[in-house]
Amino acid sequence: MPPLLEVRDLTTYFHTRNGVVRAVDGVSFTLNRGETLGIVGESGSGKSVTCYSMLGLIPMPPGRIEKGEAVFDGTTDLLNCPAKVLQSIRGKRISMIFQDPMTSLNPYLRVSTQLMEPLFLHEKGIAKKEALKRAIQALREVGITEPERRLHSYPHEFSGGMRQRVMIAMAMITHPELLIADEPSTALDVTVQAQILELIKERQRANDSAVILITHDLGVVAGMCDRINVMYAGRIVESGTADDIFKRAKHPYTVALKRSIPSLGTKGKPLYTIPGLPPDLSKPIPGDAFALRKGVRSGGKYDHTPPPMIQVSDTHWVRDSDCELPSLEEVLDEC
Repeated sequence: MPPLLEVRDLTTYFHTRNGVVRAVDGVSFTLNRGETLGIVGESGSGKSVTCYSMLGLIPMPPGRIEKGEAVFDGTTDLLNCPAKVLQSIRGKRISMIFQDPMTSLNPYLRVSTQLMEPLFLHEKGIAKKEALKRAIQALREVGITEPERRLHSYPHEFSGGMRQRVMIAMAMITHPELLIADEPSTALDVTVQAQILELIKERQRANDSAVILITHDLGVVAGMCDRINVMYAGRIVESGTADDIFKRAKHPYTVALKRSIPSLGTKGKPLYTIPGLPPDLSKPIPGDAFALRKGVRSGGKYDHTPPPMIQVSDTHWVRDSDCELPSLEEVLDEC
């Protein structure tokens, strides 16, 4: 059986007045049915743009998909198919939970109108009464009490956690084969965050959906994902199972991300901080992007040539690097 999604050499640039920003630069990965894939990395690493590109959601211009393929269900290339075909897939077979529900939900429309819209778009001929019934059921399934009454509320009448539940209900109401969750727990307190992540897992099991979880938090993906892609400066630097990434991490950036998880620190000891800042993606990076980070030591092996991806095991790939991380003491001295 072919993968549900196979992305090959996806390259997305933004052509701006200040130069060409290489937001996604040659990303490739696969996703199987029922699987959960985590995409992690700092802000600006290209996580969200990767998924927005596949769904045709980046603004064009200034954005442009330079090359690549994103083959869905073995038949449809999402990057090169007609707009009508993509529209029939987006929202029906592939749904997305956006990062901020307050800006993703229309403040002028009742929740009922927004929940039923995917049904009217993708299930032609559905009666309004049936759509209303399914909207109520969708709210009930995501744990919103009194859904018959709350259905007719406006987004501002819900808390942040409840708005996120509405977004999940809207994304899952068409029973998609693939759910993309873009930082679904950002700005939520820890208790609500755990509830939202558990809810996504529960809806995934109920619909037998695959999930792509975009986040900057390795702790979130630890118990959630089957496989993890670590992105840095628009490229995947390490890819493997959760065990590969958490127990056998090879790339220095992945190691640095792990060191930065607060729960792994010793009580009373300063937290590790990744030194420096990510590189400016509007400038060409001929070699190892991580070597350009201030405070990181490099042997110069990949100053002028792009480092290749090396297969470590059947499930584990890492981008070669001769970079070394500074110690916590060196980072603190630099600060």
